Amino acid sequence: MTKSLFLSLFSFLLLFHAGCLTGQTEPVEATLLGTWNKPGLVGSNSYNNTYNEIWGLAVGGREYAVIGSTAGTHFVDVTDPTLPVEAAFVPGAAMGGQIIHRDYHNYGCYLYAVADEGQSTLQIIDVSFLPDSVSVVYDSGERLRRAHNIFIDTAQARLYCLYALGGDGVRYPMRLFDISNPVDPVYLADYGSFGGLTTNAVHDAYVDNGQAFLNCGNGLAMVDFTDPLNPQTLGILRDYVFAGYNHSGWPANDGQHYYLADETHGYPMKVLDISDPEDMMVVGTLSTPGPVMAQTIPHNQIVACNYFYVSYYYDGLQIYDIADPANPQLAYYYDTYSGAFDNNYRGAWGVYPFLPSGNVLVSDMQSGLFVLAGPGDTCSERAASSLPCGLVNGTGEPAPAAATLQVYPQPAREVLHIQWPQAVGSDEVSIYLRDLNGRLVHTFAPRLLDQPATELSLPRLPAGLYLLEVRGASGRVTTKIVIQ
Repeated sequence: MTKSLFLSLFSFLLLFHAGCLTGQTEPVEATLLGTWNKPGLVGSNSYNNTYNEIWGLAVGGREYAVIGSTAGTHFVDVTDPTLPVEAAFVPGAAMGGQIIHRDYHNYGCYLYAVADEGQSTLQIIDVSFLPDSVSVVYDSGERLRRAHNIFIDTAQARLYCLYALGGDGVRYPMRLFDISNPVDPVYLADYGSFGGLTTNAVHDAYVDNGQAFLNCGNGLAMVDFTDPLNPQTLGILRDYVFAGYNHSGWPANDGQHYYLADETHGYPMKVLDISDPEDMMVVGTLSTPGPVMAQTIPHNQIVACNYFYVSYYYDGLQIYDIADPANPQLAYYYDTYSGAFDNNYRGAWGVYPFLPSGNVLVSDMQSGLFVLAGPGDTCSERAASSLPCGLVNGTGEPAPAAATLQVYPQPAREVLHIQWPQAVGSDEVSIYLRDLNGRLVHTFAPRLLDQPATELSLPRLPAGLYLLEVRGASGRVTTKIVIQ
């Protein structure tokens, strides 16, 4: 018997065993707290899906869902989950029925947004002005025109762009940027070959401190990108039971297991033993209890503490208890899509479980945003997700919130006096005035930090509320001012 045949038979027995374990505990329907959608948006020409990716933000004590649509990026305040309300909106560079995919990831108080259709761009959105507004601080297709997905390794300040279309019009399986300066991405390298696995598209990725799991369609690669110009492939997996389109996944917190999804109708998710990257192996499967197993499809997944959250197209949210990482048990579910199975791609697109409240965000392609009560566990990962925006240092990480900007008089008419904290940390600062939509309305002459205060002559503007921003080499401070 060959090794490959032995492994196939061994894996089959494990799959059978895992299938027998499914259903040992009765799952509970999660509690729906609220929903949101925006009437009048069009569906995509290809699949009639209006909505796509979901992300979440916690800024200034409030919680927001970030949901993509064919029109752009919607920031929905879900602090009161029973009454979600749109707080801000950023139109996509490409819009309308041509759009299918958008994707998001934040680095500190900057949200990175991409699309994978049309004349799109990389947008970087400053969210520190929430709840008043958001501000697009970078919008260009010069370095990146499209990407199917993105992932940010916050520990190393790197943006992984997957199946990326560069400004030159060429598709790259994966393109990597340094975002140490969050508003000025620096190109590092392109990749398409990892050990014995070569791909034309890295579909999705998970990266933590340079250690990457790459879903390449035709297989999974574990790669060390500590040195991005000389990455080291740790292991690859191409032949495994129920191998379909290797789409996405997420590692368990024990570092020994990985949950893999193939975006293929009827194929279950796989539990991998990754303790030896050179010999990764399927040790179990998990499937929804849906009525038509031949058509169910897992799409996106996230691990948060002791639970594994999966958005299934037709079967909605499924939450698995992974106290035993090798043997996930379905604990909660909520079906966001009531339509029939039709061998297509409909229903839940994505899930986000890191809000400090513990509430879970789900995006449904046809119905929009669902806010659900989470499992009620105490999760340090959620508590750490809150962003103390307003002053951000040069690495994109929040700086001490105690640094504030003093302005007087309030309201101001012709002259404004400001005092800035030393935390801005530069010999020279730039000063900007923005409206509540984040649009720049006036730029003041640069000032030297040789005095603790300065006087500004205000331009003639309509009376109202504005945002004053002071930006130095290693940080920025914003505050509201009232102009009479």
